[in-house]
Amino acid sequence: MHRDTRPGSWPAPVRPTQVGIVHLGIGAFHRAHQAVVTEDAARATGDVRWGILGVTQRSATVRDQLRPQGGVYAVLTVGPDGASPRVVGSVTDVAWPAEETPRVLAALAAPTTHVVSLTVTEKGYARRADGHLDAGSVRADLDALAAEEAAGPAPGPPDAPATSAVGLLVRGLAARRRAGGAPLTVLSCDNLADNGRVLERLVSEAVDAALPGARGDALRAYLAASVTFPCSMVDRIVPATTPARRDQAEALLGARDEGLVVAEPFLQWVIEDRFAGPRPAWEHGGATLTSDVAPYERAKLRLLNGTHSYLAYAGSLAGHTTIAEAVADPALAAGVRALQAEAVTTLDAPDGVDLAAYARTLLDRFANPATGHAVRQVAADGTQKIPVRWGATLADLLAARPDDPLPPGVVGALAAWARYVVREARAGHAPDDPRADELLAVVDDAPDDDAAVRALVALPGLLPGVAQTRLPGLADAVAGARTPVTTGTRTEEVAR
Repeated sequence: MHRDTRPGSWPAPVRPTQVGIVHLGIGAFHRAHQAVVTEDAARATGDVRWGILGVTQRSATVRDQLRPQGGVYAVLTVGPDGASPRVVGSVTDVAWPAEETPRVLAALAAPTTHVVSLTVTEKGYARRADGHLDAGSVRADLDALAAEEAAGPAPGPPDAPATSAVGLLVRGLAARRRAGGAPLTVLSCDNLADNGRVLERLVSEAVDAALPGARGDALRAYLAASVTFPCSMVDRIVPATTPARRDQAEALLGARDEGLVVAEPFLQWVIEDRFAGPRPAWEHGGATLTSDVAPYERAKLRLLNGTHSYLAYAGSLAGHTTIAEAVADPALAAGVRALQAEAVTTLDAPDGVDLAAYARTLLDRFANPATGHAVRQVAADGTQKIPVRWGATLADLLAARPDDPLPPGVVGALAAWARYVVREARAGHAPDDPRADELLAVVDDAPDDDAAVRALVALPGLLPGVAQTRLPGLADAVAGARTPVTTGTRTEEVAR
């Protein structure tokens, strides 16, 4: 089910001859995951057409780190056996849309580009609580798209830098159609259920919002005939890179790398084999190509991501700073096992996969102290993650066994998140969440913490598969659930 990348003797990086992939959201995860598999595929096959132009969404930092190095950077693999750096050469350059949107659009339109991939996190998809496109948040890009389509083959407005990943993608697809309409594959690599279908719908909604009626017919026809949106599932723990890790890698490499990324040995990538044109031979780099990603995706989201999020919230409440510390806490490990046991009953195992064994390996991966994954990093964007990580499990359990008691694992996880939000809000800290203002308002309006918890559980869009009639009872159960607190040097679970 995975490829092991534990330290070994790595050859020199493979340098591509051209850009074949444009990647939106070139953060640490992409550089430790898809870029590594892309280089391994090139090394195995000798096909060096698949260089990656990375596009950084939030700031120029990654561009400024990698451009002076020609896109080359190192991955420091850390595990129980030690740490080992590997130099990766599959990225040719990095662009920042705030200053280089015309260059990115040209790359998206180039006939030598065959794949656009994305790792922009859940909140990067600009969705409303109901899952549809938040057109207001991408309005600048939609207006630019309308102007660029009206201009035809002429260049678009020079003062229209892209402000969103979805907006940049749609503008790039339109530019590609105007340049001749070569086929293109758009590959989401984010932790969203049915991520390819989600992205395809959002692109369609963006076209409709920017180019209503007949104005968008040519672009709609191109998308239907020449663009595919496969689903994929990705898995690798990639913690934030610290100065200490940079120092460690420098000692091993003999050179300083400001673009260093850190990762665990485990790596998995499952891709729906539905491409519009040529693609890298990723299967020769360790990826799995399949006709159905869904079983892998659901297992990963519910067993790995779901328990990861639980450990982040419960771990923070218990006073832990890293996921490794949290999973070593007996009370929290018991919560993980309860959540996993419930999730397993809702899953169909992919061929050849023992889900119970997979769940057990996750505890070992989380316990790897070398990754140092901070609970606050994992705790970000809860309202985007909970619907697919816990909400889907809960909805399936309620549908299958409506008369059974509410599942304590999911209830405990929701309680940990809600209490975490309440604690942050009461302390004057805005949660790191795209709905932070809404969360703060809910807590501020509640007469007490228990009422705030109940209101948070009933937040629109948080548990989309759960019937409204079940929410009051669920909210009461969550408000009464035991949550971890730190008391000196040990963790207790107390009823609130």
